[in-house]
Order: sequence, then C-alpha cells, then structure tokens
Amino acid sequence: MHIDTLIRSATVIDGTGAPAVTADVALDGDRIVAVGDLSACQAPAEVDAAGRWLIPGLIDAHTHSDAFLLLEPDAPSKVSQGVTTEIGGQCGGSAAPRLNGARLPSDWEAQDYPPRPGREAHGPNWDTVADYRSCFESARPAVNFILFSGHNTIRKGVMGDAPRAATREEIRAMRRVLEQALDEGAWGMSTGLIYHPGVHSKPEEVFALAETCARRGGYYATHMRSEGDRLLEAIDEVLDLARKTGIRTEISHLKTGGRTNWGKADAAIEKIESARAEGLWLHSDRYPYLSSGTDLDIVLPDWAAAGGNAAILKNLDTPEAAKRIIADLDASGRDPDSIMIGGTWAPETKCFSGKTLSEVMSILRCGFGEAIVTILKADRSRTGAFFFTMCEENMLKFLARPWVMAGSDASIRAPWGPLGKDYPHPRAYGTHPEFFHVLTQRLGIALEEAIGRMTGLPAKAFAIPKRGLIREGYYADLVLLNPSAWHATATYGNPHSFTEGVDSVWVNGSRVMANGRYDAGAPRRGRFLTPSDV
Repeated sequence: MHIDTLIRSATVIDGTGAPAVTADVALDGDRIVAVGDLSACQAPAEVDAAGRWLIPGLIDAHTHSDAFLLLEPDAPSKVSQGVTTEIGGQCGGSAAPRLNGARLPSDWEAQDYPPRPGREAHGPNWDTVADYRSCFESARPAVNFILFSGHNTIRKGVMGDAPRAATREEIRAMRRVLEQALDEGAWGMSTGLIYHPGVHSKPEEVFALAETCARRGGYYATHMRSEGDRLLEAIDEVLDLARKTGIRTEISHLKTGGRTNWGKADAAIEKIESARAEGLWLHSDRYPYLSSGTDLDIVLPDWAAAGGNAAILKNLDTPEAAKRIIADLDASGRDPDSIMIGGTWAPETKCFSGKTLSEVMSILRCGFGEAIVTILKADRSRTGAFFFTMCEENMLKFLARPWVMAGSDASIRAPWGPLGKDYPHPRAYGTHPEFFHVLTQRLGIALEEAIGRMTGLPAKAFAIPKRGLIREGYYADLVLLNPSAWHATATYGNPHSFTEGVDSVWVNGSRVMANGRYDAGAPRRGRFLTPSDV
C-alpha cells in the first residue's frame, strides 16, 4: 500500500454519528486509503494528531459563493471553519446559466473577473454552466463546489424581469435551459420565490421545472414563497410539489420570520416530519443566527420592485415615485431597530454599515422610509442588510431536528482584496463552529451526531459520492482541529474575523491549511462536482 500522508493517533469522528475512536488515517493522492492501527506504516509526510479531532471536511449545505470563488479561490472564510465543499446556486440566483445578458445579483455584477478569450474582463463573462465550469477550473479554488441552477436566473434569461406569469412557450423555453444546465453539470434547481422575478411565478411554472429536474435525477432547493405570514401555506406548496414530482427536496434556511409568526414553528415541523414519514426525501438547512441577510431593497413595496433592478432605480430617481415609496415604507409597520445595514457601496453610505435603521435615521434626521430611499439611491440599490426577525426558541427547535443541517446562506469572504470591501453577515465566517456549539452545548446533542449533521448528513441528503465520511476509498477531505479552541470570532460589529481552532484542512488530499495557517504553496484541488462523480 502506497501512502503519501499519514495522520497519526487522531480522535476520529467519522461523520456517521458513531462514537469517536483513536486511529491513524492514511492518504494517497486524493483518497483515504486506510483507517486504523497503522503504526507499522511510514509516509513522506506524517502529522501527529494526538489530542485533536480528525473529522470529515464540512459540507456547507447552502451558500452563495458561485461567482466569488473565481475572485478569491483560497476561500478563506470557509476553509478557516473547516469547510471543504460548498453547495451554491441557492435561493433562485445562480451564476449560471446566464443567458441573454441576464443580470446577476449586484454584488456579483460589480466585480471584475479573470478574462476569458474573446470576453471582456469587467463583470461576469460566462453564459452557460459549461462556461462557468471552465472559469472555475481555471481559477482552481481550494474547495469543492456543487452548483444548483437558479430559477430566477433562468427566468431572466428567457423573459427578462417581466413582472408577470410565464406563458406556456416561456415555460417550455425555461425547461430547455434547465435541461442543458443539468446536462452540463448542475446538481438541480433552486427557487427564490420571495425575490423578483420569481415572486411572479405561478405554482405550475415551478412544478414544470421541478418535473423536468426530477426526470433527470436532479434535486430541488427552495427559498419558499413565505417564511412569515404564509409560512405554513408555503410549506404546503413545497410538499405538494415533492409529492407530485418525487423530487428530492431541501427547504432552505427554515425559519419563522416576524414576531406574529413565531407560534408557527411546531406546525411547520409537524408538516415536514409527516411528509418525511410518508417517504418524501426532504431535509432542511439552517444557520445558528437570529438575523437573516439579504439585499435592503427586499423591503420595497412590490410595485416599486416589479421589473427588477432597472425599475427600482427608475423609481428611486423619480421624485413622485420616491415619495410614494417613502410613504408606503412609513406605513409598513417595520421596526427600524430590527434592520441593520450591511455592505454599502457609495462613499457617503459606508459609515452606515453595522448600524441599525434607527441609528441611521438619527444620523440623517429623517424618517424610516426616507432613510431607506436615501441609502438605496446612493448605493444604486446594492445595499446589504440584516433582518432581526427570528426568535431563539424557534431556532433551537429547528436545529434540534435530525434532518436539519448546517447552511451558512453566505458566500465566501476575505478581509482583503475585492471581497474585503464588503460588510458581511458574521455567518460567512462563523456558521459551522457556532452550529456545532449550539447543538452540543445548548441542545445536549452528542458531539458525534453534531459533526455528522455537518458532514455525513448533507452528503447523504444530496447524494454526494464518497464525501462526508472518513472511510477507506473516500476522497481525502479532512479537518484536524483542537476541539477546545474551535470557535467563531466574527460578530456583527467585526464580521471579517476568522474562526479559530482549526489546525489543518485537506481538500482532495492537498493540505491547504497547516498548523492553523494557509499553506500558500499547497496546490488548490477543489473540484466542480457533478452527480456522476465517483
């Protein structure tokens, strides 16, 4: 047996939920070749892991790193936590397929990407999933990546930002685009049914696409039509689709948004667990924070956002429309203390990052609606925000369920370079150690099960071949950590702060982090994963 790396005397937590054992683990190339007592073996590279945990590489079940992996392929905010695989293209917004110049989220659109032959460097310069894969393979990121094809992105490519239901021919066109995306390596499809233009889709449109996806063995991940006032009805829509199509389904970032909806958690859990008992392949993900993070323009009234970014900017720049937006926002009943400004773009708005709307209103000496319009207009509707609408009791209820896995709902970040200019949610740097500590310290869940929820469970839920477990023949995605030191340091006041306690990270056998530091000389071996990978 040939061995190129031997990890000795580790406390191995294998991702299955089985009790931890002390063992040696041998690697050769990109695979684990042996687990057990290997004291008689030697290798060119040996790591003394006594007193530390060796766990499978963490799988972030819900991310938005698609485009940013091309800009910051070291993926530092995720690798520092122990993440080796990200599942992206979520909430209906994927980097590809980007057809007919379909506009991507503003933070992706604003960046300069490595040039491609015959394409300009500014902005996204790919179209199909195959194009994106080519860019990914050129960038050689440090982490593996799974791409879901976003319904909103597909819809924009077929019918722009039209704020209406799709015609039969448009649905057929979207199905053809999705089929091509799946053929080129997309894992499935995602929806973001509170976002434009997906908010205008009818259930039959989503059903038609899910049916297409299911026929080809794809998965479905959904940011449902409501996570608040119509939460239970939104869950019913998801379950109806899953029953009719048989598609394997993931409910994204399960939550109860808004105080008046906090009492719906038990009913939501009961609906999901009843469906699972019927035999539906159904899971969910959740981050261990009480605020969500998305674009600030999500608070705009529907009429002001209908038609996408171009319509939003036109309304912000038109005095009469802006006055109407301000009036509608002032009458919305939203609590300005529950909204915090995240990433901003204009010089005059930078000072608002990390401040609540109440604080912004005090600084600007204006009302709620005027503060939002002022910021969005200056930032050209690219402002990020955090919404504190959840309660701790329900977060713990959801995280206690054995079918809920860790999903950061965040893209990669770095304190430097183009991504260092943003002001991210702390979940970008801290989701996974926080998830582990909530499960073990707050909920009393065994550490082996907690690790399994971040490794073996997502690998099983999404059928990711030969990852998520420490087993002979599996890919060498591994994390060596000091359990007493593994904790998040990122906060709302200081979000660009790395997790501590991770000693080493291997991705496909390459040790990209060693002794708590990035190894700049290690080859980045992250792969674009497809369902056919073995």
